Amino acid sequence: MKIIGCDFHPAWQQVAVLDNETGEIEELKLSHEDGEAERFYRALSRAALVGIEATGNSQWFLDLLQRLGHEVWIGNAAEIRASYVRKQKTDRRDAGHILRLLVEGRFPRLWTPSVEERDLRQLLIHRQKQVEIRTRVKNGLQHLAMNRGLQKKRKLWSVQGRANLEKLSLQGWAARRREDLLGLLGQLDKQIGELDEAVSAAAEKSPQARLLMTQPGVGPITALAFALTIGDVSRFQRSKQVSSYLGLIPRERSSGGKQKLGSISRQGNSFVRMLLVEAAQSTNQWDEGFRKQYAARCHYKPKAVAKVASARRLAVRLYWMLRTNTPYPEIARIESSPGVGMVSAS
Repeated sequence: MKIIGCDFHPAWQQVAVLDNETGEIEELKLSHEDGEAERFYRALSRAALVGIEATGNSQWFLDLLQRLGHEVWIGNAAEIRASYVRKQKTDRRDAGHILRLLVEGRFPRLWTPSVEERDLRQLLIHRQKQVEIRTRVKNGLQHLAMNRGLQKKRKLWSVQGRANLEKLSLQGWAARRREDLLGLLGQLDKQIGELDEAVSAAAEKSPQARLLMTQPGVGPITALAFALTIGDVSRFQRSKQVSSYLGLIPRERSSGGKQKLGSISRQGNSFVRMLLVEAAQSTNQWDEGFRKQYAARCHYKPKAVAKVASARRLAVRLYWMLRTNTPYPEIARIESSPGVGMVSAS
């Protein structure tokens, strides 16, 4: 069997190859455009173990290796870099370092989603990008309306508000801009509506998402995104690990017996973190326990801090729902039982 440390780049890759039978190490630079890399992996007589840092634009390469029957390990790039103490950094050294971690059993392997899970992630990302574009279109129409003294805010998107917007006296390119933006808005509303239906259908098919949707304030988008991001819940032993994974724990610079905490780390999935903050605001309205804690925190903390704290608590709640397969309101009763306190204890 051969073990390969791969330093991947969009146009080429540097590899360090160890033959377990002979102990020989070979270093190669393989081009992608002319198919040199594909020919190299196809020519391997037996399945190989390939280690690669987590990086973007590499999915085609990972799919190729899996089709060829090779075992692929994706590693945490930050941990791989932190384990390298030398100040000299080259592609050959990087590939050799990845190989060394594989051989010594120190490779920081990451959990990877299935093909179906990756496809559903693309659905959620595509919907979010369409929503962001629609927001920019609406902001442009608000700008046109306010420049003509029409200040409706959210009411601009009501039937009466749209009628008032279309009746505004605009000339030249301003009128053309209004026409084009309204056309784009109609197209985006239709597309996002179709994507919402697709997300709802996918969430109904997912047992994990259906379980999470029993929590007040958590809809199909948040439930499906959380389930797809957490994946196998057993890989997290404590709820604090989930909070850290999502970037919802504070930064810390403590030394000499003095603790210094900062804002949240923001090192996790920014999309899921945003969804949790939005969902937590709805949860604060419908869940009595969340509402009381949020109101109490607002007395001595800024509202932004209280919202993030609610998002962290919601993430912990959802984690425990998945881990114990317990729906709402049973999970809330367990948390409030004396001597239990899942959220606070973990």
